[in-house]
Amino acid sequence: MYLSDFFADADDELIGCIRCRNSKPFHLDLKMAFQPIVDVDTRTVFAYEALVRGAQGASAGEVLAAVSPEEMYSFDQTCRVLAIETAQRLGMTTYLSINFLPNAVYEPATCIRLTLAAARKVGFPPDRLIFELTEGEKIRDQAHALRIIKDYQQRGFLTAIDDFGAGYSGLNLLADFQPHIVKLDMALTRDIDRDPVRRAIVGGVIGTCKALGCKIIAEGVETPQELDTLRGMGVSMFQGYLLARPQVEALPEPDLTYC
Repeated sequence: MYLSDFFADADDELIGCIRCRNSKPFHLDLKMAFQPIVDVDTRTVFAYEALVRGAQGASAGEVLAAVSPEEMYSFDQTCRVLAIETAQRLGMTTYLSINFLPNAVYEPATCIRLTLAAARKVGFPPDRLIFELTEGEKIRDQAHALRIIKDYQQRGFLTAIDDFGAGYSGLNLLADFQPHIVKLDMALTRDIDRDPVRRAIVGGVIGTCKALGCKIIAEGVETPQELDTLRGMGVSMFQGYLLARPQVEALPEPDLTYC
């Protein structure tokens, strides 16, 4: 996957994007896996999250460990383009949720242009994109990260905080900007049916998000008991092995047995 493949359709929009034009392909061959996010109330797939994998089976962690600081920008842009191209090729009709690395974005208005050019080239509607800011990456410049999020929101994209409760910023990040979606990390959802402390913490997060108008997605749900407990607390969207495991270059159908 070469970023330059998408410049021909970008016309003058990318003339000033010097970093895009000068970026070399990421040194590993990549593929995308997809995992559904399910609305259990409507029993439908709300979105698929794109998850990077190595072409030879390397996990996301192994791929990320191989990314040098000099390659971070090219890696971030390559993953976006590959996620969009693969989603369209597979016939995705739901939202597509893409993780992005705020430390790899130089200028929001410029760096989003290649993403939009890729969507136009393959015919994927840009209004079906969700951008997830992962809380697991330590943000070097939080003001810069907030500018990225606000720019994306002004363009009509849905935004999300991923891995909420397991990262560096926690409630400070939520206080500084209100995303459309907050994704509860599995560290908070694991065994929540048997853990009153986690139930109290998650209950507080749910109440805060409701007051702010943010939707909740519970990640990492693996048992019917976890799903039932969270559903009883007001959560309606779930992602986890109970419903479907990620599949490389495929859109897995969720198991709705427990919904």
